[in-house]
Amino acid sequence: MSVKIRLQRHGKKQKPFYWVVAADARSKRDGKYLEKIGTYNPNTNPATIELNLDKAVQWLHNGAQPTDTAKAILSYKGALLKHHLDGGIRKGALTQEQADAKLAAWLEAKAGKVDAKKDGLTKAQADAKAKAFKAEQDVNAKRLAAAAQAEADAIAAATPTEEVTEELTEEAPAAEENNEEAQA
Repeated sequence: MSVKIRLQRHGKKQKPFYWVVAADARSKRDGKYLEKIGTYNPNTNPATIELNLDKAVQWLHNGAQPTDTAKAILSYKGALLKHHLDGGIRKGALTQEQADAKLAAWLEAKAGKVDAKKDGLTKAQADAKAKAFKAEQDVNAKRLAAAAQAEADAIAAATPTEEVTEELTEEAPAAEENNEEAQA
């Protein structure tokens, strides 16, 4: 029986969620499997991967062949490195302590890279949010200035200017004098 480590699709339409499983190569993609090794959620950024490292390495020792995507996931989480280091231990090139130290150092470096990516994404998101907020403030300021200008123009058009008012007041006594002369 040939065993594959592959992904089994779950989730709903347009929202995939995968189980990483060890399954018989002849079984259907979402069919019967031998053991669930972990999960993979590509919907998050960065993708969320939970993997039982010991189970994955045990299946690799037993001869399970990972598919391309499963191989990438196993490599990302360090299962292939642990399998490789275990081969070095069996050959006598490394001791268990040396292999564990190398794996721990690699996992720590990998965790640092993932945290740096998360921080970068968070910072980029905050910068985009701040930029959008600044643009919105500028638009609101322009809108308020335009409204104030329109209100000032409306007030100016509704009330006569001082010159027009003075001319009207000067013409009014002259008109009264003309009326008095006409009556006499």
